[in-house]
Amino acid sequence: MTLRSLRLGVSGGIGSGKSTVCQILKTQGAAVIDADAISRACTAAGGSAISAVRATFGSESIDAGGAMDRTHMRQLVFADPQARARLEAIIHPLVALEVERQARTAAANGVRNIVFDIPLLVESRHWRRSLDRVLIVDCTTSTQIERVVQRNALSPADVEAIIRAQSTRAQRLRAADFVIFNEGKDLLEIKRELEDLEAQFGL
Repeated sequence: MTLRSLRLGVSGGIGSGKSTVCQILKTQGAAVIDADAISRACTAAGGSAISAVRATFGSESIDAGGAMDRTHMRQLVFADPQARARLEAIIHPLVALEVERQARTAAANGVRNIVFDIPLLVESRHWRRSLDRVLIVDCTTSTQIERVVQRNALSPADVEAIIRAQSTRAQRLRAADFVIFNEGKDLLEIKRELEDLEAQFGL
């Protein structure tokens, strides 16, 4: 009898460290599917979303290299919720199709645990229905801002705008089956916490 793969969604606000958690889970044998990386591929030059983005938002939405102009579109969607909804209506179905293709491939290859790295998991009703459990990586807002300013060379105001556009910390915690509080911990401590979840989820 073939065992069904377990599907774990991992999410957290920008700068929370969810990518680090996903990397640790990968070393524990999980297949990690990165929805954000898939989204970036869709909007890269030649990506599956480019023609629809150009048709919807005009040539100014595409940079000189043929990719979506992320800076321009970030400013647009933060200022106009309707523009955000139109962009999501283009990208999200494409991402969902590729995520499921990768998940089917992993399951067919006998992978026991499939981890879905989904930045907007809580914002989307679609994802929760397709997951067995949700792990939220959490930290304080001040830590988010500090990490992203250092990592992405954005201003604190820019990071605060991104945080406001995401679900709140309280909303993420309410959606969680498990929480990793990623504040002042080294990789070994986080790894031990994830190992403690094995009895509950079988990671």
